[in-house]
Amino acid sequence: QGILREGLEDITQFFKANGSCRLPLSPSLLVKGIVPRDCSYFNSNAVPLKLSFQNVDPLGENIRVIFKCGDDLRQDMLTLQMIRIMNKIWVQEGLDMRMVIFRCFSTGRGRGMVEMIPNAETLRKIQVEHGVTGSFKDRPLADWLQKHNPEEDEYEKAVENFIYSCAGCCVATYVLGICDRHNDNIMLKTTGHMFHIDFGRFLGHAQMFGNIKRDRAPFVFTSDMAYVINGGDKPSSRFHDFVDLCCQAYNLIRKHTHLFLNLLGLMLSCGIPELSDLEDLKYVYDALRPQDSDADATTYFTRLIESSLGSVATKLNFFIHNLAQMKFTGSDARPTLSFAPRTHTLKTSGRIRDVFLCRHERVCNPSKGYIYVVKVQRESPGEVTFIQRTFEEFQELHNKLRLLFPSSLLPSFPSRFVIGRSRGEAVAERRKEELNGYIWHLIHAAPEVAECDLIYTFFHPLPRDEKAAGTNPTPKAADATWARPLGKVGGEVKLSISYKNNKLFIMVMHIRGLPPLHDGNDPDPYVKTYLLPDPQKTTKRKTKVARKTCNPTYNEMLVYDGIPRGDLQQRELRLSVLSEEGFWENILLGEVGIRLRDLDLAQEKMGWFALGSRGHGTL
Repeated sequence: QGILREGLEDITQFFKANGSCRLPLSPSLLVKGIVPRDCSYFNSNAVPLKLSFQNVDPLGENIRVIFKCGDDLRQDMLTLQMIRIMNKIWVQEGLDMRMVIFRCFSTGRGRGMVEMIPNAETLRKIQVEHGVTGSFKDRPLADWLQKHNPEEDEYEKAVENFIYSCAGCCVATYVLGICDRHNDNIMLKTTGHMFHIDFGRFLGHAQMFGNIKRDRAPFVFTSDMAYVINGGDKPSSRFHDFVDLCCQAYNLIRKHTHLFLNLLGLMLSCGIPELSDLEDLKYVYDALRPQDSDADATTYFTRLIESSLGSVATKLNFFIHNLAQMKFTGSDARPTLSFAPRTHTLKTSGRIRDVFLCRHERVCNPSKGYIYVVKVQRESPGEVTFIQRTFEEFQELHNKLRLLFPSSLLPSFPSRFVIGRSRGEAVAERRKEELNGYIWHLIHAAPEVAECDLIYTFFHPLPRDEKAAGTNPTPKAADATWARPLGKVGGEVKLSISYKNNKLFIMVMHIRGLPPLHDGNDPDPYVKTYLLPDPQKTTKRKTKVARKTCNPTYNEMLVYDGIPRGDLQQRELRLSVLSEEGFWENILLGEVGIRLRDLDLAQEKMGWFALGSRGHGTL
């Protein structure tokens, strides 16, 4: 702070002597003074300065820049130039990815200026509004955008900007191998535009923890970003749009592989440490996969999106960075149960007199297994409720209680480990007896345990319990709740169908609008195809299974080899969408028959096909 103050005095004297000057960042920026109260520094390794200059134009706002000393900003300039070229390619092809590309200028060895984007915040600052563990939560980005865009149409526009810019960032950072990605060098504008800053590591030169790469995911795409895109925690058709944008943008850049390799090759002799030999160029070549077809590249990038979204390492990296950037003091927050929307207490719910685990029931969702029905009696006359809990939820309660109380105050919990199949009827029966003993000892434990909020929250009816009570008041009716009819048939599947060299290519892209299962839960859908007639069932092809979604994305290629063109005229593609059900027969969600003679397969056919019952599909 003292050094900053001395430097600001020197700059003030400079302006007194010279009147005004042009900023190196852009000759069009003319400034006449410095604003000391708006100047500060950042806490990152290079401790860059945040400077605010007075604009010579009386109608213009103050000009804010970052001055860095200790980083080679030529690398940042080169990275931004590559992203700028990518953006030009996309725009020329009619694809505006809403990219935010700021100015950066190296003014000397290891120093230079960077433009500050107004109305933007780092992901870290947004996430820590939800606590130091905000990087593990799904809502921070959506809540922040909602706060700055309260009107519905404003928020929808911000989400649209987010979808496009996030897709562009995913492609650009992957192709250029931009590393050291944490939540302090990814920023979000109030208008929804996301962008990356600080390109001190690129071309795959990741920071290491010992022998472990810090950047473990292909690029940064986390569940809180997916939450904004989907408008919630379940996949929606907008996620299809995001995946399609990523794959389209990636394929457009791949067409210009030679351009990027030539431009980067010209810079090999400039002395940038991370761009010094052909191995660095090979990174970009491998990332762009010029030998792949567009369909193969689409499948490849879809898998990268899934890998990034499923990476715990990215969130852990964010969390560690949160700790490094703030003074971590113990939180007074009490542990809560993940499946309970709010906390309940003895005072709000009424004292529990007795609990009894009545029975277990077989269920198929949210996972195959058993639920345990518990009868809860309170001291209020005649107040009896029934709740349904899984073994995993009992276990979560016990684990959270162990955070609050020593083991000596808690009853022992039944072992999770079971030899053989752990969901069998005999195991459920045995666990029922063990859990009954556990909860009896729990409510007869010491008062500080028996009367704690965790226990009263656990035994308070959840919305699903109230719903079950309304449709399912007696044990006999309970069996009907988990019945498994076909359910309503509906939804659409997006396919790309092409034929080349005696091969029929079926790209299964997305499905939207699948009906939920009869019990209200989302299915585990997969696609199965046959080429009819097929009496021996030799043409069966299947995609992977998507989990718990009515709007899955696949981007998987199903190939039929050795099919003469004349044979195609006699064939029908029968496509079925089923929900995988493990122990039970899979549920048919919808199907479509496509007569191949109706399609002109001289060129690729892409479109949405309606899923119905034993009907024929139309594009």
